[in-house]
Amino acid sequence: QVRLVESGGGLVQAGDSLRLSCEFSGGSINTYTVAWFRQAPGKEREFVSTIRRFGGGTYYRDSVKGRFTMSRENAKNTVTLQMNSLTPDDTAVYYCAAGNTIILSSIGDERSYASWGQGTQVTVSS
Repeated sequence: QVRLVESGGGLVQAGDSLRLSCEFSGGSINTYTVAWFRQAPGKEREFVSTIRRFGGGTYYRDSVKGRFTMSRENAKNTVTLQMNSLTPDDTAVYYCAAGNTIILSSIGDERSYASWGQGTQVTVSS
C-alpha cells in the first residue's frame, strides 16, 4: 500500500502563504486521486481540495477557491497545495489522502480515500 508524508506546515500571519507537500512511496502518484482534508480543533474533518489521477482536474471547497492551488510534481512523486492569502479560519491539521477508483460524486468524501498521511499543522495568526 502507498504511504504518504505531509510537510510544509507552520505558523504564519494572516495574508501569508504556505506550500504543503505530500510525498508518496510505494506507488506512482499519478495513478492516484489525491485529496487534502483539514481538521480544526473541536470541528469535523472537512474536504479542502482534490486532484484526479492521470491528469484529471482539480476541485476545491468554496472557501479556498482562488486562494489555494493543488498540483502534481510527478518527477518527485509529490503533490502540493499552494495556499495564499491565509486567514485564521484556515488554521487546522492538514491531511493528504489517496485513492484509486473514486467516482466523481464521491471525491469530497473522506471514506473514498484508503491511504492517509499523518497530518501537518497549519496555524494562521491574526
